[in-house]
Amino acid sequence: QVQLVESGGGLVQAGGSLRLSCVVSGRTFRTYAMGWFRQAPGKEREFVARITRGGGTTDYADSVKGRFTISRDNAKNTVYLQMNSLQPDDTAVYYCNGQWAAVGLDLWGEGTLVTVSS
Repeated sequence: QVQLVESGGGLVQAGGSLRLSCVVSGRTFRTYAMGWFRQAPGKEREFVARITRGGGTTDYADSVKGRFTISRDNAKNTVYLQMNSLQPDDTAVYYCNGQWAAVGLDLWGEGTLVTVSS
Protein backbone atom coordinates (compact mmCIF):
# COMPACT_ATOMS: atom_id res chain seq x y z
CA GLN A 1 0.00 0.00 0.00
CA VAL A 2 1.38 3.38 -1.00
CA GLN A 3 1.81 5.87 1.81
CA LEU A 4 2.50 9.59 1.74
CA VAL A 5 4.26 11.06 4.77
CA GLU A 6 4.69 14.80 5.18
CA SER A 7 7.21 16.56 7.38
CA GLY A 8 8.69 20.00 7.89
CA GLY A 9 5.79 21.89 9.38
CA GLY A 10 6.14 24.06 12.44
CA LEU A 11 5.86 27.53 13.90
CA VAL A 12 7.49 30.42 12.05
CA GLN A 13 7.27 34.20 12.25
CA ALA A 14 5.78 36.22 9.43
CA GLY A 15 8.34 36.72 6.69
CA GLY A 16 10.07 33.47 7.49
CA SER A 17 10.51 30.29 5.47
CA LEU A 18 9.81 26.59 5.77
CA ARG A 19 10.38 23.62 3.51
CA LEU A 20 7.87 20.81 3.54
CA SER A 21 8.74 17.33 2.37
CA CYS A 22 6.55 14.42 1.38
CA VAL A 23 8.01 10.95 1.00
CA VAL A 24 6.03 8.43 -1.02
CA SER A 25 6.52 4.74 -0.31
CA GLY A 26 6.83 2.12 -3.00
CA ARG A 27 8.28 2.04 -6.49
CA THR A 28 5.66 3.99 -8.39
CA PHE A 29 6.48 7.56 -7.38
CA ARG A 30 7.41 8.52 -10.95
CA THR A 31 3.91 7.70 -12.12
CA TYR A 32 2.25 10.23 -9.82
CA ALA A 33 1.58 13.86 -10.47
CA MET A 34 2.14 15.42 -7.07
CA GLY A 35 0.57 18.35 -5.35
CA TRP A 36 0.18 20.26 -2.12
CA PHE A 37 -3.11 21.40 -0.65
CA ARG A 38 -3.89 23.18 2.59
CA GLN A 39 -6.78 23.58 4.98
CA ALA A 40 -7.02 26.49 7.36
CA PRO A 41 -9.20 26.31 10.47
CA GLY A 42 -12.86 26.62 9.53
CA LYS A 43 -12.15 26.65 5.80
CA GLU A 44 -12.30 24.23 2.89
CA ARG A 45 -9.21 22.42 1.68
CA GLU A 46 -7.62 24.40 -1.14
CA PHE A 47 -5.09 23.82 -3.87
CA VAL A 48 -1.60 25.22 -3.33
CA ALA A 49 0.72 23.78 -5.99
CA ARG A 50 1.22 20.82 -8.32
CA ILE A 51 4.00 19.30 -10.37
CA THR A 52 3.90 16.84 -13.23
CA ARG A 53 5.42 13.36 -13.11
CA GLY A 54 8.69 14.43 -14.68
CA GLY A 55 8.83 17.73 -12.89
CA GLY A 56 8.75 19.78 -16.06
CA THR A 57 5.55 21.67 -15.36
CA THR A 58 4.35 23.34 -12.20
CA ASP A 59 1.23 25.26 -11.27
CA TYR A 60 0.41 27.45 -8.29
CA ALA A 61 -2.51 29.07 -6.59
CA ASP A 62 -2.50 32.82 -7.11
CA SER A 63 -2.14 33.36 -3.37
CA VAL A 64 1.28 31.67 -3.27
CA LYS A 65 2.78 32.53 -6.67
CA GLY A 66 6.22 34.02 -6.33
CA ARG A 67 6.54 32.84 -2.71
CA PHE A 68 6.21 29.05 -2.86
CA THR A 69 8.12 26.59 -5.04
CA ILE A 70 7.20 22.96 -5.61
CA SER A 71 9.85 20.48 -6.71
CA ARG A 72 10.42 16.75 -6.74
CA ASP A 73 13.29 14.29 -6.59
CA ASN A 74 12.19 11.09 -8.26
CA ALA A 75 15.32 9.30 -7.06
CA LYS A 76 14.27 9.99 -3.46
CA ASN A 77 10.51 9.50 -3.92
CA THR A 78 10.07 12.96 -2.45
CA VAL A 79 8.18 16.11 -3.31
CA TYR A 80 9.02 19.42 -1.66
CA LEU A 81 7.30 22.72 -1.03
CA GLN A 82 9.63 25.62 -0.33
CA MET A 83 7.64 28.37 1.33
CA ASN A 84 9.12 31.86 1.59
CA SER A 85 7.73 35.16 2.84
CA LEU A 86 5.19 33.31 4.94
CA GLN A 87 2.20 35.25 6.22
CA PRO A 88 -0.36 34.51 8.95
CA ASP A 89 -2.89 33.66 6.20
CA ASP A 90 -0.64 30.73 5.23
CA THR A 91 -1.42 29.06 8.56
CA ALA A 92 -2.99 25.70 7.77
CA VAL A 93 -2.53 21.97 7.71
CA TYR A 94 -0.64 21.18 4.51
CA TYR A 95 -1.43 17.94 2.73
CA CYS A 96 0.57 16.08 0.13
CA ASN A 97 -1.41 14.60 -2.77
CA GLY A 98 -0.48 12.07 -5.41
CA GLN A 99 -2.55 11.36 -8.51
CA TRP A 100 -2.12 8.49 -10.94
CA ALA A 101 -4.83 9.36 -13.38
CA ALA A 102 -4.42 6.31 -15.61
CA VAL A 103 -5.55 3.98 -12.82
CA GLY A 104 -7.76 6.40 -10.93
CA LEU A 105 -5.58 6.71 -7.85
CA ASP A 106 -5.80 9.83 -5.68
CA LEU A 107 -3.72 9.53 -2.51
CA TRP A 108 -3.32 11.80 0.49
CA GLY A 109 -0.96 12.17 3.38
CA GLU A 110 -2.09 12.93 6.91
CA GLY A 111 -0.87 16.51 6.81
CA THR A 112 1.63 18.70 8.57
CA LEU A 113 0.72 21.85 10.48
CA VAL A 114 2.22 25.18 9.52
CA THR A 115 1.62 28.08 11.88
CA VAL A 116 2.74 31.59 10.98
CA SER A 117 2.74 34.14 13.77
CA SER A 118 2.38 37.87 13.18
